[in-house]
Amino acid sequence: MTTNHHEDTVHAFRDDALGEHDAVGLAAAIRRGEVGAEEAAKAAAERVRDVEDRLHAVQTYVDVVRPATGGIGLLAGVPTFVKDNTDHRGLPTGHGSAAFTPPPAKQHAPFVRQFLSSGVTVLGKTRLPEFGFSPSTEYEHAEPVRNPWHTGHSAGGSSGGSAALVAAGAVPLAHANDGGGSIRIPAAACGLVGLKPTRGRVVANAESRRLPLDIVNDGVVSRTVRDTATFLAAAERYWRNHDLPPVGLVEGPGERRLRVGLLLDSPNGVRSDDTTRAAVTETATALERLGHTVEPVEVALDARFTDDFLVYWGLLAFLIGVTGRGYGPDFDRHRMDGLSRGLRAAYLDDWRRTPGVLRRLKRTREAYAAAFRGLDLILSPVLAHTTPPIGHLAPTVPYPTLIERILAYVAFTPVNNVVGTPSISLPAARATDGGLPVGVLFSGRPGSERTLLELAFELEADRPFRRIQDR
Repeated sequence: MTTNHHEDTVHAFRDDALGEHDAVGLAAAIRRGEVGAEEAAKAAAERVRDVEDRLHAVQTYVDVVRPATGGIGLLAGVPTFVKDNTDHRGLPTGHGSAAFTPPPAKQHAPFVRQFLSSGVTVLGKTRLPEFGFSPSTEYEHAEPVRNPWHTGHSAGGSSGGSAALVAAGAVPLAHANDGGGSIRIPAAACGLVGLKPTRGRVVANAESRRLPLDIVNDGVVSRTVRDTATFLAAAERYWRNHDLPPVGLVEGPGERRLRVGLLLDSPNGVRSDDTTRAAVTETATALERLGHTVEPVEVALDARFTDDFLVYWGLLAFLIGVTGRGYGPDFDRHRMDGLSRGLRAAYLDDWRRTPGVLRRLKRTREAYAAAFRGLDLILSPVLAHTTPPIGHLAPTVPYPTLIERILAYVAFTPVNNVVGTPSISLPAARATDGGLPVGVLFSGRPGSERTLLELAFELEADRPFRRIQDR
């Protein structure tokens, strides 16, 4: 294991086949014959083993790793992981839950087929909090996933295992998905790039398609903008939604100067903390220096938005409890964790509100569209406060306290899931006093991934992202 002068920081960067390559750089080295795909997979596996005893990010390993042959795909030979709420043939899909024993999946989920089409080599599956409900990857009776920047802190959720491995340099990028912030939150916590695509941009999640409101999108977390951009281009080559404008391969900043709205506090009234506000304000200043226009914006959401989203969240927990035998024949909803049980119980008190909740949530797109009049993007915090220590959001915290803490933390990201719009978390130049990353969020109109990525490239070039190996 590699640690540097800060004993709570863990990373795996070293002089091996992966070196300091991002996914695009490693794929290019493999194409040139400088590194073999099997060599890259072996080096990544060794890195994962070296950090896993500190990070606890891996759920399952592939028994026999099979790198893609023939070098087909933009990310051919790049080692990666799939999040453990998405089927990969031959591996169990546990959803982070102790409520059942999952059997091996019989086939790949549609998104996994799309992901594999990029040429990546899957080494295993990463951990998530139970059913992806929590913004921190913690458990009642198991080790939490720890943040490689400081192992006493959360790696975020729900794609916390993927984010921890990527931030630590074990793999260049990893699968993530997002139903309320679960790509963008761990990206912010771990200093990564996390793009939640437009609804329908990638192949739909089979389970979310059955929901009354599809809020889940798949994607990746990465250390560089070009890795996320290349993933999206590779996904589009496999399948493109012709109802959305094409993204193509975005390779650098755009020339157009943008009008950006600035939102410092959440539309639902949660005020961001001083460190987070400063990170967003400094980003706005950088945008103006680069020639963009920044102006304050208000997003006039229905005053009931947070309560409505919470009811919908509870509906999901309730449905899992009712249909759980589909996950495994031994499913027992009483073994679900404290957060899942609390959400379900709260929903049973409020279930009569469901039709009105769904109507209002679907109307959120009107308030969102109104906020964008005259604007190209909106800049805001990803989260209302900086990354909490392990335990603050654990499912062992009594439900009333836990849900209050979650709502005071996750105050910006869910609106994009409800409306179906894209947004990207980027590492800010500023860090916390303890050196932890802080994320800033750019949100766009439906189909505006190209604009988001072009601006992300511009900010990355202007203020290169901090590297854990330099800490």
